[in-house]
Amino acid sequence: MSNVIVLDNGGGLIKAGNGGERDPSTIIPNCLYRPLSSKKFLHPTPTTEEDLTSAAVRRPIDRGYLINQDLQRDIWNHLFFNLLHINPSNSSLLLTEPLFSPPSIERATDELVFEDFGFNSLFIADSPKLVHLYEASRRPYGLLSKAQCSLVVDCGFSFTHAAPVFQNFTLNYGVKRIDLGGKALTNFLKELVSYRSVSVTDESFIMDDVKEKLCFVSLDVARDLKIARRRGNNNFFRCTYVLPDGVTHTKGFVKDPDEAKKYLTMDDEAYLETRKDTDRAEIMDRKKVDLTKNEFDLTNERFLVPEMIFHPADLGMNQAGLAECIVRAVNSCHPLLHPLLYQSIILTGGSTLFPRFAERLEMELRPLVPDVYQVKIATQEDPILGVWRGGSLLASSPDFKGMCVTKAEYEELGSARCRRRFFH
Repeated sequence: MSNVIVLDNGGGLIKAGNGGERDPSTIIPNCLYRPLSSKKFLHPTPTTEEDLTSAAVRRPIDRGYLINQDLQRDIWNHLFFNLLHINPSNSSLLLTEPLFSPPSIERATDELVFEDFGFNSLFIADSPKLVHLYEASRRPYGLLSKAQCSLVVDCGFSFTHAAPVFQNFTLNYGVKRIDLGGKALTNFLKELVSYRSVSVTDESFIMDDVKEKLCFVSLDVARDLKIARRRGNNNFFRCTYVLPDGVTHTKGFVKDPDEAKKYLTMDDEAYLETRKDTDRAEIMDRKKVDLTKNEFDLTNERFLVPEMIFHPADLGMNQAGLAECIVRAVNSCHPLLHPLLYQSIILTGGSTLFPRFAERLEMELRPLVPDVYQVKIATQEDPILGVWRGGSLLASSPDFKGMCVTKAEYEELGSARCRRRFFH
């Protein structure tokens, strides 16, 4: 049998490797970038050590869908021949594709796979199905595996999906989507920091790093907003991020990592002890920004950014929050599935890595769910690689070859007819 390449083609990251392995052999950003030191766009590598300050970025995927076929061809060419070192004509491809892709984008994808690269065969899968498959294989005697039913919450780079999965098929009529993902959260963080301290509107890579290292989900927003207004050591959230200067360090870093994690040890007693200090100085004077220093402070931005996933209306978006989105997805399915779906919620995607994400989601979800149902939320061991691992598992199954569409079938029947095999 020909070699199977599993390609999780996300809007933010590409995860690629051979089917049957536990981890992908290559993880790179799905973009080209041009640092200030270069005149042309470059391919990112898994170990890019360049100074990415104010680097211009071009992405082939926008809002989850392929919009630039030529750019995606260029990135895949670099991936297949320079990083994976494969011969596509002797390989099969398992490719992930976002739910509800328009037919025009499906045709463009098929052209890339069969006409531009000449792959031997192709199988298209959506993310929720692969996540369910992988989690069911990890817990063969659990409810998820026995009932063959789960609700996959995928908080990715471009958007967030709540997708019911039944017997390894995503129930498309029950899928609900929020047009909010990691990219929108990073852009919101850029706005807050640029307004309050230094302009970082061009610093996509740096602000991604700030978001991943310093942001967290608040369990009590009203209380934490009051704490964020305190002075000195009573403010558990204040921390400093140092920007790269291009000389001594080419990447940003957190000035005091221990101080940044101080909020994790905070409890209600610590809040009550310093409540009097807050009452005396309810309105904190705005800290003057020292522009000679290459750094900025963060306080309430750390938890206000992830808060957008639970309350998109705060960002001016006329959309439901994640908890309501999950309830609507469950209610779209048969009533007999409701208790199973609420007990088998799986979190995947990079935006679920914020500390306390699952705990906050359960707090938001419990009042909306009938008392007779249990709510159980499980986070994948690695939410970023979960989809790829499910694809790797599927690619190693003995039935995989018969599920694929071959290049000969594509040339004879065309894209639309071949797509029917994938039950889209």
